[in-house]
Amino acid sequence: MYGVVIAFKDYMPSLGIFGSPWVGFKHFERFFDSYYFWDLMKNTLGISLYSLVVGFPLPIILALALNEVKDGFFKKFTQTVTYAPNFISVVVISGMLIAFLSPSTGIINHFIEFLGFERISFMEDPRWFKTIYVLSGVWQGTGWGSVIYLAALSGVDVQLHEAATVDGATRLQRIWYINLPTIIPTMVILLIMNVGSLMAMGYEKILLLQNPLNIESSNVIATFVYKQGLLDAQYSYAAAVGLFNSLINAVLLIVVNKVSRKVSEVSLW
Repeated sequence: MYGVVIAFKDYMPSLGIFGSPWVGFKHFERFFDSYYFWDLMKNTLGISLYSLVVGFPLPIILALALNEVKDGFFKKFTQTVTYAPNFISVVVISGMLIAFLSPSTGIINHFIEFLGFERISFMEDPRWFKTIYVLSGVWQGTGWGSVIYLAALSGVDVQLHEAATVDGATRLQRIWYINLPTIIPTMVILLIMNVGSLMAMGYEKILLLQNPLNIESSNVIATFVYKQGLLDAQYSYAAAVGLFNSLINAVLLIVVNKVSRKVSEVSLW
């Protein structure tokens, strides 16, 4: 953690952390005053919020649906198919996306042309980048995310469902009034954690899908820190931007946790 100090210094490896000159908030001011600051914030928040809105409810819906399946083989098969993508490498996923969405040889564009429409250059069009990134992430993570909700649903008392059935409750009513309230504490905890990491998106997948034509919508804080720190060797500047990003996440986590504790009495601490 002491290495964070280089964000407030002009760090030079030859001088070390102690020997590098202290510059205070110089690098933070440089980042805030830069022309790309708001573009980076807009892209980072845009992708993160898009992922949260689309990706958060789907594991819940999948878990509730799988919980109602009585056929053991079909349930296990569906679970395996849905969470298997989680184990595919990011590099492989990115390669698949680039191959499938290719305007000349991609299977998606072949299908679009078959339907009578013109081919689309998905990876070269900035308007498509966020959707491609988010939907591929949802496909990869939904099944795995449903596991924790299925674990919570396994604790539902069977007698509650039997009593509700005797009282004439439909399956939908039992899901709404018995199953859903059971997993609400789990939902709240995961929502707090997701909001708390809103700005902490990884750079690997974005970097693999990024190209000069879609960079206006794909350049986020994580990729910017990677390029400035590792490629351009601006260690102090990259550390300052990364520290700013981490502080935003910490503030979001504390605020959302406090709001949750007051509203629902469920919180991380």
